[in-house]
Amino acid sequence: MSKKLLYNLLAVLVLLSLVLTGCGGAGGSEAATGGDEQKLVGISMPTKTSTRWISDGESMVKSFEELGYATDLQFADNDIPNQIAQIENMVTKGADVLVIAAIDGSTLSDVLGKAKEAGVLVIAYDRLISNTENVDYYATFDNFGVGVIQGSQIIEGLDLENQAGPFNVELFGGSPDDTNAFYFYDGAMSVLQPYIDEGKLVVQSGQTGMDVVGTLRWDGAVAQSRMENLLSANYTDKRVDAVLSPYDGLSRGIIAALRGVGYGSADQPWPVITGQDAEVASVKAMIAGEQTYTVFKDTRELAAQTAKMVDQALKGETVDINDTETYNNGVKVVPSYLLTPYSVDLSNYEELLVGSGYISADDLK
Repeated sequence: MSKKLLYNLLAVLVLLSLVLTGCGGAGGSEAATGGDEQKLVGISMPTKTSTRWISDGESMVKSFEELGYATDLQFADNDIPNQIAQIENMVTKGADVLVIAAIDGSTLSDVLGKAKEAGVLVIAYDRLISNTENVDYYATFDNFGVGVIQGSQIIEGLDLENQAGPFNVELFGGSPDDTNAFYFYDGAMSVLQPYIDEGKLVVQSGQTGMDVVGTLRWDGAVAQSRMENLLSANYTDKRVDAVLSPYDGLSRGIIAALRGVGYGSADQPWPVITGQDAEVASVKAMIAGEQTYTVFKDTRELAAQTAKMVDQALKGETVDINDTETYNNGVKVVPSYLLTPYSVDLSNYEELLVGSGYISADDLK
C-alpha cells in the first residue's frame, strides 16, 4: 500500500471518529439516552381529585424531560388495582425508572418484585412504599415536621402561651393507608399532647389516635360528615375552638360542617383550622377568614429533586440524600431526601405562594 493511500485511509478514520463522537453527545445526558435509546420514566400518581397531584405530575414531566428522559405519566383515580395495572404496564413497556406516589404503599410488593427483576429503578415519591425491599430511594418532605407545624399553628392561633384556656379542639387524621398520615399526626401530637395533658386543650369527643380520627382516602366528604357528627354529639352547648386538619381538602369539608351550624358569624367566629398543600380553594378560604393556616410544600422542588436523584443513580454517581434513619418501610430503611415545608397564613401567603409563582394572583380573584 502506498504512503499516500495509507494517509488517506487514516484521515477517513479520524473524520469518522469525530462524527461518531459528535453524535454521541446529542439528545441529553448519557444516562438519559442510554447510549442510543432514550430512557423512559414511568410516573404513577394516585389521583386527579387533588390539584396537588396534578401539579406534581406536570412538574415531574417537565423536570425529567429537561434532563433528556421520556416520561409516561398515569393517574390511578384512587383505585389500587388500577394503579397496580398501570405500573405493570409501565414495566411491560420497558420503563427504566418508576416514580410512584402510592395510594396504599403496602399493596405494591408483587408488582415491584417484577419491576426489580426487570432491572427497574424504583423511587417512592412523597408517600413511603412499605413491606418491600424493592424500593431504592424515597423523595419527600419532612412529614413529621409538617405535623409539628400544624400543631404549632394551633398553639399560635389560640395564643396558648398567654391564654389560660381551656380550649376545645378536635383532631382529624389523614388516610390510614398512607404512611404520611401517621407522620403528620404524630408530629402534631408531639406539640399538642402536653397541652392536652395539662388540660389547656380539651378533646370534648374523646376521639384521639389514628385508628379513630383517620379519614380514608383523604376524602373531604367523609371529614365533613364526621365533623357534623362531632358537633351534634359534643357541641350543642359548647364551642369548638380549633380543629387539627392535616390536608386542605379535609379542611374545606370541616368548614362546610361548621358553617352549617352557624360558625363564621359575629356570634360564633371560626375556630382555628389548619390544612396542608396550599390548594387555591383553601388559600381563598384563608383570605375569606374561614381557614386559618395551611402548609406549603413546593412540589416543583420535590419533582426537581426526584429527577436529580434518578439521574445521579442511573449515571452511577452518589445519590443526593439527607436521611438514612427515619423511614423504615417494614423491610428496610429507605434512603431518603427530605425537603422543607413552610407554615402559611394571611401574613405570608403572598410572599410564599404568589411571589414564588406557585399560585398566580389571578387564581385567587
